[in-house]
Amino acid sequence: MNRPIFITGIGTEIGKTVVSAIVTEALEADYWKPVQAGFETGTDAQRVQQLVTNTTTIIHPEIYCLQMPASPHIAARAEQIIIDIDIIQEKAKQLLSEKPDRILVIEGAGGLLVPLNDQQSIADLILSLNARVILVSRNYLGSINHSRLTAAYCKQVGIDVMGWIFNDQYLDYEDEIVTWSGFPSLGSVPYLSEVNPTFIQQQAGNIRSNLHRYL
Repeated sequence: MNRPIFITGIGTEIGKTVVSAIVTEALEADYWKPVQAGFETGTDAQRVQQLVTNTTTIIHPEIYCLQMPASPHIAARAEQIIIDIDIIQEKAKQLLSEKPDRILVIEGAGGLLVPLNDQQSIADLILSLNARVILVSRNYLGSINHSRLTAAYCKQVGIDVMGWIFNDQYLDYEDEIVTWSGFPSLGSVPYLSEVNPTFIQQQAGNIRSNLHRYL
């Protein structure tokens, strides 16, 4: 059975959904975001559906689709729900067993230590899924610190990191983050004010060989 690829990042609003679409397109994988918090302007799954153009990708529905755009544990609390990692894990096993030859891309919510409930975080979910991780870093003032902290925590708890995908353009320190973290770069996505399917196809082509190299 394939291990899933989990897309997480150094924080929120750093491009996880765009990167998830690019990776999904590059591998012609299936996509799943089990926990969605906030959907007034649409869900991340809907956005990926609009951006991916291959004919084989399946977009799986969320388990928890929460209205409030907040940390998942807060959004769930507002709806009197408790997010259960065991339920997510069982669904992941089902999806992977049904299509053992397919790659499953899972998108997280926020960063590694975003709480899902009062005891568990995104990092705990990653470990429970035995997932390989792609770290998304957006280039902005302060992202070196956030990137290095994320990498250090992955090493501390034993998260299996495939590598980085960088996005946006602010100065040039991607190589330094790669060197300091010890995790390879899988690619760099340039800034585009309006992301569209053509852009996703182009970027998927750019990183496809690197993804296969580290699978």
